[in-house]
Amino acid sequence: MTTHTLGIIMNGVTGRMGLNQHLRRSVHAIMQQGGVKLSDSETIMPRPLLVGRNPAKLQAISTEFGGLEWSTDLRAALANPDYAIYFDAQTTDRRAPDVRLAIAAGKHVYCEKPVSENLETALDLFRLAQKAGIRHGVVQDKLWLPGLMKLQSLIRQGFFGRIFSVRGEFGYWVFEGDTVPAQRPSWNYRKEDGGGIILDMLCHWRYVLDNIFGAVKSVSCLGATHVPTRWNEAGQPYACTADDSAYATFELEGGIVAHFNSSWCVRVRRDDLLTLQVDGAKGSAIAGLRHCWIQPYGATPRPVWNPDVESPLNYFDGWQKVPEQDSFDNAFKRQWELFLRHVVKNEPFRWGLLEGAKGVQLAEKGIESWTRRAWVDVPDLTAD
Repeated sequence: MTTHTLGIIMNGVTGRMGLNQHLRRSVHAIMQQGGVKLSDSETIMPRPLLVGRNPAKLQAISTEFGGLEWSTDLRAALANPDYAIYFDAQTTDRRAPDVRLAIAAGKHVYCEKPVSENLETALDLFRLAQKAGIRHGVVQDKLWLPGLMKLQSLIRQGFFGRIFSVRGEFGYWVFEGDTVPAQRPSWNYRKEDGGGIILDMLCHWRYVLDNIFGAVKSVSCLGATHVPTRWNEAGQPYACTADDSAYATFELEGGIVAHFNSSWCVRVRRDDLLTLQVDGAKGSAIAGLRHCWIQPYGATPRPVWNPDVESPLNYFDGWQKVPEQDSFDNAFKRQWELFLRHVVKNEPFRWGLLEGAKGVQLAEKGIESWTRRAWVDVPDLTAD
C-alpha cells in the first residue's frame, strides 16, 4: 500500500467555517475514513497543521482532534517542507496577503472565497500562482450540494427543454446580538473588515450560474443595510457599515434571466435556507440544499385568476420529489478530495484562482450597479 502523506497548513480554523466545514467535516473526516483512496493500493492521507492568532483556541481545537500540530507563526509554517498545501479560511481582508506569502513559499494554495476584496488583487494572485507553477483552487462548495447536483442531472437529461429563468432565494434572520445571540460573526456587517453580503454571496452566485446555467453577462443589483446597529462578540453595540441584503438580476449566456434575493434580514417560509426555482419550456424544478422537486409540462395545472374565491388548487400538489438515486457526501469534503487528487495526481480541477477572481469581479460589478443605479456588463475573464 502506497500512502501519500500530504501536509496542509490550515489558517483560520478558529473561525466558524474553517473549523466546522473544513477541519471537522472535511479534512479530519477524510483522515477518519482512512484518506482519499486512489486505488486498492494507493491512498492520500492529509496531515493538518493548524495556524491562527489565538493559541488558547488552537490548543483546544488540537486537543479535540487528537493532538493535531498547531502554530501561531505562519512564516515558520510556510518554511516547513513537510507541508505542501496552504489553506486559508480567514476573514476576507486577511486572505490575499497570506495567500501571496504561500505562493512565494512554493505552496499549493486552496482558499475560501471571496479570494480578495477587489478584482485587481484577485487577478494578481492568479498570475503569481501561474508563474510559480503551483496548483491552486478556490472553494465552490454549492456545486456539490445534493439539491444542486440533482438540478445539474435534470439539465443533462434535457428535462427543462429551453431554460427561461432561475430564481434564487437565500438567507435567514440573523439576530442582532442584544437579546438573542447572533449566528454570524460581527465582521460580516463591517465593510472595513471585509464584510458585506454582496461581496460574500455574489461570489457564490457567480460559480453557481456559470457552472450550471450559463456565463453571467450583465448584472443589476440593489444593496441595502436594513439593520443599522448590531452587537458584537463582547456584547457592545456597533454601527453596521456593510450591506446585509442584496437584490440582484443577472443576464446569462443563452438568454436566461436569473434573479437572486440574498438577505440576513428575512424570515424563512420556503423549503430551505436556499431555494432555486428553474423554469423551462418542458418543466420546472425547485431545489433546496438537499432535495429537489419537479413539475413536468404534462403535470402542470391550469390556474385561472379569481381572487374572489378560494383557489380550487393546492399549488404544492403536482410536484414530484426527485428520488435519491445516489449517495451524497459533505459538499466541502467532496471538493477537498478532488483538490487533494489534483495535487498528488494532477487530475483535472477547474475551480482555481481565476474562478475565484470571477466571483470577486461579479461582486464589484454588483456594487457598481448599486452605486450607479444601472445595468452593468460583466466582461469575460481569461487566463491570458
